[in-house]
Amino acid sequence: MFAVILSMLYKVARKLLSAPAVLRRDTSKDAELRVLRHEDAVLRRQISSPVHYEPSTGSG
Repeated sequence: MFAVILSMLYKVARKLLSAPAVLRRDTSKDAELRVLRHEDAVLRRQISSPVHYEPSTGSG
């Protein structure tokens, strides 16, 4: 029963906190695009450079 109440409170809190984002849709969309472009650039750098793995010593 506690889990159900907690889940409902979580969903209500998410709706309330996301309400201002709806009012600033353009700003949040711009910020999301900037973050995605940054993530894309980071991932592309990681792919272009070789990945080096060191063997485990077995003592960890």
